Amino acid sequence: MARFAAVGPGRMGRGIAVAFAYAGHRIAIVDLRRRAPDAWQRLCDEVRGEIRASLDSLAQLGALPPEQVEAIASRVELVDADRAPAALGRAELVFEGVTETMEAKRDAFEQIGRHCSDETILTSTTSSILVTDLAAVVHRPERFLNMHWLNPAYLIPVVEMSMHAGTAPAVVARTRELMESIGKLPVLCGATPGYIVPRLQALIMNEAARMIEEGAATAEEIDKATRFGLGLRFASIGVVEFIDFGGADILHHASREMAKAVDEHRYAAPAILTGMIEQGRLGVKSGSGFYDYAGLDPAAYRRDVLARTLGMLRHAGLWRAPADAAQD
Repeated sequence: MARFAAVGPGRMGRGIAVAFAYAGHRIAIVDLRRRAPDAWQRLCDEVRGEIRASLDSLAQLGALPPEQVEAIASRVELVDADRAPAALGRAELVFEGVTETMEAKRDAFEQIGRHCSDETILTSTTSSILVTDLAAVVHRPERFLNMHWLNPAYLIPVVEMSMHAGTAPAVVARTRELMESIGKLPVLCGATPGYIVPRLQALIMNEAARMIEEGAATAEEIDKATRFGLGLRFASIGVVEFIDFGGADILHHASREMAKAVDEHRYAAPAILTGMIEQGRLGVKSGSGFYDYAGLDPAAYRRDVLARTLGMLRHAGLWRAPADAAQD
């Protein structure tokens, strides 16, 4: 019997199902909409086909033995509206993933709340509605939080957990534990539009589009620069860590110049950065920044960052051994 349920048979529900099935768990994809028998069968065929195709792709890429595909796929149960109460009643953790409207969410959580145990942890996978707004339509909102997955949900490790003021700490801890148990990397954020990743990536994507519009660079050159420059670097060191690594003052000066040259609003340095500079909290070189570096061996830390970056270069196949002899 499935301990987990994804409400909504769309792309996100299917991806979540693959993630749990891959980790060895049974999970139910629950459709709350009543459908004619032929429509239900078409949906089942479509869902099963996509799940099987995702697992076949992983097998072809060497991520799992081909003979395990069928066993993993069989752990996903498709549940229609008539059987939804029983599936929800036995679920320990539920992921709501219906249409992105408050009306659809309200209806889904009304049904979920009616059939789930009062102890069931409830989450929404919404990408656009704040957890504080949804909490108002959830029965026992202390066991509710938003959980934003990054596509493909079964592959990307990060899941963003957004809590409201009433979310119980024990619920957050249990949810984090469950997600870590299937190989995910939960990150916590408040009730903020765009979570963490979408909020950051929207700025980058819009700026890339502007650069093409301005004729600053072609799409191909921008993608090369982001894959093997920006992306590779930020795969080695976090964005905030990178500020401390280079120095808050460096970012402040760069922001000032970009604000003058490009757009004063898009590149204006935030007040927190100005305050850190006034306090002498410049990062690694001053012993504190966004992080505290008291007792840190700066040389050892910089070698560690270098090692991470080198590892990514090797992974990308871009590291070259030194030449045997001078070329000039």
